[in-house]
Amino acid sequence: MNIKDKLPPAGPEIHGFRSMMAREAWRVFGIMSEFVEATERLAQVRPAVTVFGSARTPVDHPYYLMMEDVAQRLSDAGFTVISGGGPGIMEAANKGAFHGKSPSVGLNIQLPMEQHSNPYQDISQTFKHFFARKYMFVKYASAYVVMPGGFGTLDELMESLTLIQTEKTRRIPVILMHSPFWKGLIDWFRERLVSEQMIHPEDLDLIQLLDSPEEVLEAIFKHYEHRGFEPLPHEHELMLNL
Repeated sequence: MNIKDKLPPAGPEIHGFRSMMAREAWRVFGIMSEFVEATERLAQVRPAVTVFGSARTPVDHPYYLMMEDVAQRLSDAGFTVISGGGPGIMEAANKGAFHGKSPSVGLNIQLPMEQHSNPYQDISQTFKHFFARKYMFVKYASAYVVMPGGFGTLDELMESLTLIQTEKTRRIPVILMHSPFWKGLIDWFRERLVSEQMIHPEDLDLIQLLDSPEEVLEAIFKHYEHRGFEPLPHEHELMLNL
């Protein structure tokens, strides 16, 4: 078999192929519009803390109640709280912030299942594309607080760590809450990734395991003890190329 056998035919079918390519090109403008609209709407949210966690956590679950408490404390301390805008931990984060003193932001995603917008959002922005949404999580965050969650939470956590590790974004606190949930993963990082030289031992210093709302606020303020929350000039330049 030759690669040419996989190319679209040169007959009438080529018009359908060209039409498809034109639609793909127009999709680029739709993606650009998501970036522009979200950037305009979120321009004033700093300093902010981005929260990740499961969409499936019930409202009476200890994880939900813990996140609600953390979010209200962050909000009362002056931080905008940004979540994915859906149910579960995302709702808990928005609810806590909504009842605090600072804005509650939901970056919603259109999905065929699970995701629906929670009602506790001062600013609500909806995305079609995961990567545009994930960019906004990173762009405005002064810290990440990561609660227990599934594949989506792990995806967001790993991307955040990768961006910091590779110096594609500034170094900010990455806080994993409820150490019993995360300990096995961190142990695996150490036993496999570090021991087999997939990451440097100091890469583990990017992560903090904490268990109480008080510790979360203390860790964030300690990180910024000798500097402001806004990106420094070289960090701002770094994030322009995010």
